[in-house]
Amino acid sequence: MIIRNLVLSAVLAATAMAFQPHAPLISKPSASRNTYRPTTKASNLVMRDFPKPNVEDTDNYRAATELSNSFKTNLKVTDASQKKKVAIIGGGLSGLACAKYLSDAGHEPTIYEARDVLGGKVSAWQDEDGDWIETGLHIFFGAYPNVMNLFDELNIHDRLQWKIHQMIFAMQELPGEFTTFDFIPGIPAPFNFGLAILMNQKMLTFPEKLQTAPPLLPMLIEGQPFIDAQDELSVTQFMRKYGMPERINEEVFIAMAKALDFIDPDKLSMTVVLTAMNRFLNESNGLQMAFLDGNQPDRLCKPMADHVEKNGGKVVLSAPVKEIVTNDDGTINHLLLRSGEKIEADEYVSAMPVDIVKRMLPKKWQNMPYFRQLDELEGIPVINLHMWFDRKLKAVDHLCFSRSPLLSVYADMSVTCKEYADPDKSMLELVFAPCSPIAGGNINWIGKSDEEIIDATMGELARLFPTEIANDEKWPATSKQGPKGQARLLKYSVVKVPRSVYAAIPGRNKYRPSQTSPIPKFTMAGDFTSQKFLGSMEGATLAGKLAAEVVANRAKGNADKPIKEIQQHIIASASSYEAKDPVGVKGEGAIAFGGGYTVGKKEEELLRESDPAQYDKSQKELAGV
Repeated sequence: MIIRNLVLSAVLAATAMAFQPHAPLISKPSASRNTYRPTTKASNLVMRDFPKPNVEDTDNYRAATELSNSFKTNLKVTDASQKKKVAIIGGGLSGLACAKYLSDAGHEPTIYEARDVLGGKVSAWQDEDGDWIETGLHIFFGAYPNVMNLFDELNIHDRLQWKIHQMIFAMQELPGEFTTFDFIPGIPAPFNFGLAILMNQKMLTFPEKLQTAPPLLPMLIEGQPFIDAQDELSVTQFMRKYGMPERINEEVFIAMAKALDFIDPDKLSMTVVLTAMNRFLNESNGLQMAFLDGNQPDRLCKPMADHVEKNGGKVVLSAPVKEIVTNDDGTINHLLLRSGEKIEADEYVSAMPVDIVKRMLPKKWQNMPYFRQLDELEGIPVINLHMWFDRKLKAVDHLCFSRSPLLSVYADMSVTCKEYADPDKSMLELVFAPCSPIAGGNINWIGKSDEEIIDATMGELARLFPTEIANDEKWPATSKQGPKGQARLLKYSVVKVPRSVYAAIPGRNKYRPSQTSPIPKFTMAGDFTSQKFLGSMEGATLAGKLAAEVVANRAKGNADKPIKEIQQHIIASASSYEAKDPVGVKGEGAIAFGGGYTVGKKEEELLRESDPAQYDKSQKELAGV
């Protein structure tokens, strides 16, 4: 029993998602670096990638492969009457995955993407210097079976840069120092977790490790029913209910919650944590991570789009949908684009973010319980930062958990990613979270200026790199830095995502809708829909795949998959809802359509009009705390 408890303790800490200090990077500077001149001698840091781990030998991967293969076998179109013209609204990962698998089945999908770039929440673009700006810092895990299977199908596994199987955490009490969990090759899960935790002597004491494990035993014994039942509890509530040590929150849960959903543990559903743990528990390489070797539009989205078009589908950019036009009985008549073009199809799929779906709901759908449950879901704000320095910082070739009050995770992309490699200067990409009261933050950072956000971040970086960050009068938060610090900020980019993945606060899971909807020939995709991998790249990919399955199954003349059970209170109140003409999407650009972007005056005006809550002061701000 003691060994089992230790293993469970390991699982808990390990699931946080983190990683390793490592050897340096030697590589030619990217073309986008030519606007800067080296101010220091070349770093001796060498980028080192690791062989792709065995991610295929798991039940989850086999299930993912079986579903993928079904589109080429039993769901494959066998005569012309089964082939469907499918209009997909949204070209994020979920929409792309849906189109990919529908094209595999012989259908004719067309993606209508509002923006001029694919990817949605994994989109990226270049600034005036040619540097890539990413919507988010995206990491690929071995325990992403549908994504790994997709990479295999597209023959792009070589675009993943796998890092050593290790996790890195900044030491809160020891500025500039880090601690690691090392996963020994050849030791299977869950024992590799146990050994990784036992070897670390800096984060939890031995008695604390033992104390942490017993409350998690029901997860192994009862499985998914126990996990689902914890959705009504926050991580903190679960921890206190079962007598887990308080220090586990400080040492592990805060970093874990912010990595999983950009949210503090007193706001995050315990089901999210247990789901992640359960997914990783039996997969020896589940927590090994990889970086994409370049920008997401070219290295991930383009191969998906090319596959769709090769199989007879289409991808249309800059084609925002203005309205879903319905018949008198509520069925879809056509999609109306802003250009005035009418899109008629045999089947329709929404791959829009949940907050955009709510703005687009036709009046005749608004009293349906299926759609009313979406009121219980909303995207959570997050900010992604890019910060270029005039010299090399002490980098690690991996993802790092900052354990900072303001930052979630970060990576020196000049070290971890081939396309962004630079031997002379660092470019840090950081996730700034939580950044709103709904996520547990004290300040609504989305409403703050870029300069305020960067200054706060510079203060946190001064703690992470105490002997490297310079005392720069431009950034008051660095005023306590000593003379040893020399690294100065050259430029930065602040990407605000006012409504990112759905906020997985307690009690939300039961409101996530099935892909099957009550509207004939209308299917829902998006990572907020019901699927077991939550809001993530894996969740978005799986949701798109499941939506494709609904459409392909219907095309074969089979009965629809059932609609997920809807809560009684939603059903009772839906009929009294006052239906109105849909608000629709106002403005243009990434933020208008649920993505992220740098917020200038134009974007701020639009955001203040369409989502004024982002500029509301929190209670603590109003109280002057």
